[in-house]
Amino acid sequence: MTRIKICGVTNLEDAERAADLGAWAIGLIFHRPSPRACDPLVATQIGPSMRRRVEVAGVFVNEPLDELARTAELSALSLLQLHGDEGPSYCAEAARRTGCRVIKAARVRDSASVQALRAFHVDYQLLDTHVTGLPGGTGETFAWELAGKRRKSVPLIVSGGLTADNVGEAIAATRPFAVDVATGTEASPGRKDQGRLTAFFRAVEAADAPTPPRTSSAPQETAA
Repeated sequence: MTRIKICGVTNLEDAERAADLGAWAIGLIFHRPSPRACDPLVATQIGPSMRRRVEVAGVFVNEPLDELARTAELSALSLLQLHGDEGPSYCAEAARRTGCRVIKAARVRDSASVQALRAFHVDYQLLDTHVTGLPGGTGETFAWELAGKRRKSVPLIVSGGLTADNVGEAIAATRPFAVDVATGTEASPGRKDQGRLTAFFRAVEAADAPTPPRTSSAPQETAA
């Protein structure tokens, strides 16, 4: 079963909607320039309220470790999604100081950007689309076949421009542990659309459904 992470959550109502639909995780963005950045005070309400229902991921971009650890504690995070230039040592120290599992993201533009993840001993690897000057939330897809260049022993999360219309194709191409969506389920940046959320979950369920066996249309012979 492909799990679903709903990212760019900025309010408790959207977090609860995602959990009700069966989300594996929600993502709270702590990168201030993002139009989907979550108010830190709101995050301290969302995290403790949702921690028993879903994984709560904090999305960070080159955050100082002290600030990251403080945010993780106040917001009751269970996952750290590191979307910047954080190296392997930073990832290991962030995990040690917070007790959170770590998702290391790569912005994919070629096979080298995927292969670079082999240096990271983390819990999950996330592949997102490379757009110059933007750490994520681009609404654009990447060449999914490049996912085959990574170390397959680490669970894969696929992100970048996913919608109800294309997530089935992404799952078929990459066979990920989870898919991660933000823009594809929004009414506006930071606000989810119930119809788009529901459609996305239904599309993932359809992609995971077993293909029914083919039945022959040829007439059967009858005994003389």
